[in-house]
Amino acid sequence: MRLKRTLPVVILGMAPAAIVLLILASILYGAKSITAAEVWNSITAFDPDNVDHQIIITSRLPRVIGALLIGAFLAVSGALMQGMTRNYLASPSIMGVSDGSVFAVTLCMVFLPNASPNLYITSSLIGSALGTAIVFGLAWLIPNGLSPVKLAILGSIIGTFLSGTAHAMSTYFQVSQNISFWYNARLHQMDPELIRLSIPFALVGLTLALLISKYISALSLGEEVAQGLGIRTWIIKALAILATVLLTGISVALAGKIAFVGLIIPHIARFLSGVDYRWIIPVSGVLGGLFLAACDIAARFINYPFETPVGVVTSLIGVPFFLYLIKTRGGAQRE
Repeated sequence: MRLKRTLPVVILGMAPAAIVLLILASILYGAKSITAAEVWNSITAFDPDNVDHQIIITSRLPRVIGALLIGAFLAVSGALMQGMTRNYLASPSIMGVSDGSVFAVTLCMVFLPNASPNLYITSSLIGSALGTAIVFGLAWLIPNGLSPVKLAILGSIIGTFLSGTAHAMSTYFQVSQNISFWYNARLHQMDPELIRLSIPFALVGLTLALLISKYISALSLGEEVAQGLGIRTWIIKALAILATVLLTGISVALAGKIAFVGLIIPHIARFLSGVDYRWIIPVSGVLGGLFLAACDIAARFINYPFETPVGVVTSLIGVPFFLYLIKTRGGAQRE
């Protein structure tokens, strides 16, 4: 028990050093190797005519910052969904939330080809809310639809439908080249302006997640328990869904759909932190960012010197983990 209390503190305390090391590794290694001295020079005496400096400032630095942020957002979203629904299989990529965002971004590209970055973020947030509403709305209508396996199946069906429709539309309207970024989740195309614009939405989502974290702990024990403690569960669920929509929506707007981060990391955080979501949520955020940044570095060397979509790496880890959860814990809601 004492170890469970100290581990989260240790993880959060070591996080800054781990983040700095991953940032350095991400900047140094890739199709073109860059020396540490060149990294320092690009920061202290940036030369716009120096190719290495341009690669560092305009490509690799936004890329690793984006990976850290997106990993954190998706992991926190997954932790909220798992705690709120008491469902071990809940995550943005499985519950149709990410696919709803991709669908909305495709509509935006088709009908508003000259849309601003702000509009892409807005459409992604609307799509995230749409995917969530469809999946959970149908789950309420189906007998025992909120059970882990049924909810995961329903989310996969709706997600596949939205993704397939988006793909068909992008092909028909001949924008598949433009939209392929959102399908392949290539972090090397990270837009620094989108990162800047997403920060206010991220702050709102993360703040909400932290504010309701103790109530999510009660919900994770069962709705009856939470109501017995005087918690208005519908308010907490609404705020949790809002935080999930915000964090998932901006993640998709930044880099497209990235699967399994929101599934894997909350389980690891729960194992390390215990059952208190006041610790699970921040630990999930830290581990999620580190995980996706590390996966991005690994993706550069799978087919070196060519880039491999980071989603391939997360899927290689996530699919076996997902099957393991279905086999061991998927039959009923978490007790």
